[in-house]
Amino acid sequence: GQSWSGNGQSSGQKLLGDFQVNDVAHIVIKRGAEEINLAKIGEFWRVKERGDYPANFSEIVSLLTKLKDLKVVQTEQVGASQLKRFELEAPGQGSNTATLVEFRDASGKAIKSLLLGKKHMQKSNRASQFGDVDEGGWPDGRYVMVDAKSGNVALISNGLNDIEPKAEHWLNKDFFKIEKARSLAVTFPEATNSWQLTRESEAAEWKLTDAKPAEKLDAGKISAMANPLSSPTINDVSVGLSAAQTGLDKPTTVKIGTTDGFDYTVNVGGKTNDDYFLSVAVTANLPKERTPGKDEKPEDKTKLDKEFADNLKKLEEKLAAEKFFEKWTFLVSSWTVDPFLKKRGELLEENKPEAAANAAKPEEKPVESKPESN
Repeated sequence: GQSWSGNGQSSGQKLLGDFQVNDVAHIVIKRGAEEINLAKIGEFWRVKERGDYPANFSEIVSLLTKLKDLKVVQTEQVGASQLKRFELEAPGQGSNTATLVEFRDASGKAIKSLLLGKKHMQKSNRASQFGDVDEGGWPDGRYVMVDAKSGNVALISNGLNDIEPKAEHWLNKDFFKIEKARSLAVTFPEATNSWQLTRESEAAEWKLTDAKPAEKLDAGKISAMANPLSSPTINDVSVGLSAAQTGLDKPTTVKIGTTDGFDYTVNVGGKTNDDYFLSVAVTANLPKERTPGKDEKPEDKTKLDKEFADNLKKLEEKLAAEKFFEKWTFLVSSWTVDPFLKKRGELLEENKPEAAANAAKPEEKPVESKPESN
């Protein structure tokens, strides 16, 4: 066996030495053919592979803080032939290669670079509470190399599980939020499936616009629409696909109006895995002046005018922030969108059985015909 010793870096030392995290302006994460570039453009971090969509700043800070303070548990000098065993071969050498994490400054010069290899498994003496799913216990550390040429493999006591070359992990997931919806209209490519609901206020019940006498809304079926799209989340940002590829050339359109004067148009395209392609547009008609109430006292007027002005400013900022999303195509999980993709008939109470049976009799005859005898 090899002896783990303190050559190169001694136990307890910082893995990355003096790591100037404030100089980092570009992070590359690479494994096999996958690569993600997180780069600072001006003041803001962006994900290059997603058309420079904003990155999740708190994830980046958390990564830098974690790596700045990581300490070495043990080191071992390892020959080139042994690297495969620790999954520390450079990315691109085939399967089970290392994950490369490289930190560069604003000029593109590398500050630090790190190869992440195999996870170190904690051996468990007792059976896992999930049955014997994993013979090796659970990851409690990882084999890494700071200077690939040195052959110095270090063991650290952090699995660094979230450092993956996956764009969706690094995207800023903030999204638009629809507040105080008062109208909800869904237009399907097939017009007979379309419908519109309106209500007097946020607390009131939805009513079906242009309901035919036999059409009664089923409260249970529309309960999922109480607060439509009040906090949708992004799974990913789609880049480089045409409208025909995303299905946004023939979308189902969800239009939502709010009591604050916002109007959202959400286009839902095709589905990939469990996500829909989605785009959004927002406009707002915000009254710039308050209509004073009857017999308003001067001191009340001052207070109410200030509240009105503060609220207007908040709504104008919301509009500006949400306008940003108009130029992108998103992937949004199906459970966010499915409640609205019901066809008109799926929102209604079902007809009474005898009425339905009488109406259905003529079509049912062929079904009831006896099987032919051989």
